[in-house]
Amino acid sequence: GLLRCGRWFRAISGSVVQGMLAGIGLVLIFGQLYTMAGAPQPRSGLDKLLGVPGLAIDAVGERGMVTGVTIGLGTIAVLVLWPRVPARLRVVPAPLAAVALATGVTAVLEADVAHVTVRGLYDAVQPPGLDDLAALGGAAVLGTALAFTLIASAESLFSAAAVDRMHNGPRTHYDKELVAQGIGNSLCGVLGALPMTAVIVRSSANVAAGATTSLSRILHGAWLLLFTVLLPAAIGVIPLAALAGVLVHAGCKLVPVRQIGPLLRRDRGEALVLGATAVAIVATNLFEGVILGVVLAVAKSAWDTSHIRVDVREKDGERLVVTLHGTATFLRLPRVLETLEALPKDRPIELDLAGLAHLDLACQNALEGWALRHNEAGCDPVRLTLSGIGQHTASRELRPADVVAAPVPEGDAGAAPGDRP
Repeated sequence: GLLRCGRWFRAISGSVVQGMLAGIGLVLIFGQLYTMAGAPQPRSGLDKLLGVPGLAIDAVGERGMVTGVTIGLGTIAVLVLWPRVPARLRVVPAPLAAVALATGVTAVLEADVAHVTVRGLYDAVQPPGLDDLAALGGAAVLGTALAFTLIASAESLFSAAAVDRMHNGPRTHYDKELVAQGIGNSLCGVLGALPMTAVIVRSSANVAAGATTSLSRILHGAWLLLFTVLLPAAIGVIPLAALAGVLVHAGCKLVPVRQIGPLLRRDRGEALVLGATAVAIVATNLFEGVILGVVLAVAKSAWDTSHIRVDVREKDGERLVVTLHGTATFLRLPRVLETLEALPKDRPIELDLAGLAHLDLACQNALEGWALRHNEAGCDPVRLTLSGIGQHTASRELRPADVVAAPVPEGDAGAAPGDRP
């Protein structure tokens, strides 16, 4: 954070953000279905997805699973219907109302379902001993710390970029976020706790509840601390299936179903990036999935900006003038070379590159190589005209003996006096 590296995380495609939200939403949905049914969750997102049919079959035949699923579905129903209740009741947030109702029904019916288990904060604090501190200088420990730093920082700032798109309030200060997370994780290590990272679910819950400043997440942590220290018994009466229902509902809201159709009609490439990011997150993890999405977005951007138009016209009834317009990169080489190689071999050709905004080295070498091959076939020399590229202007004929990328002699045919090669 002090090195001001956080700002680079602002450069993330909207499709990658939507794909990240969709991937997290899908992992939440499929993972919490197991919690709702009281079954152990598979470790990977792909296993969670593939195991859903078997879970459904098991749930039908086991009474305990049916009870948990019923509580979870009832919680989801309350969340969906809560916006339609009278305004005086909507003062209570929908998740709080849904969990409270599910808890009350479970207590009245004495349903045999799993509840939240709270160990208590004091039992969880386990400061490292002298032996642990002595290992801090080891390469393995430092490598693990570096890995956690990079992954947690990336996931936190990717999530922050997504949250910024959910509201119109203050934007995230990325460098400050990194500094704060570094301090927080240092304290976590001192207390013997797991490293922490910002995630999208609690943040989206804050946004949905009307939060407008970063104070909402500070209070979020304060409420968790208050209940775990002072009121662990109050948390212990909540059925896990109800919390799972809340998370399934939150996961469904993260999947941008309504945006997929318009995105497909407007730009299929962006839709592909979205889908690939979501699938990669489900199949691997959040960090690797988002990195893949960023790579695909960069590749798509490079392809989109590499537009080139090839025009062929006659000049003086004999010479063919081939003019290239746009951006000539290696991504468009196949199309350009196919057009050039289809030209007649028995007519003089002028290759005009004046309309190019950019010409990369691969294209330059390929064009000069084609011109030399064309000349070696015994045809009239190909004349290259370049202007506006690198603010140089030159014109020359390429002959078989020419060296590719050779400097243009001053005063060559077609060159203005004083032009640089």
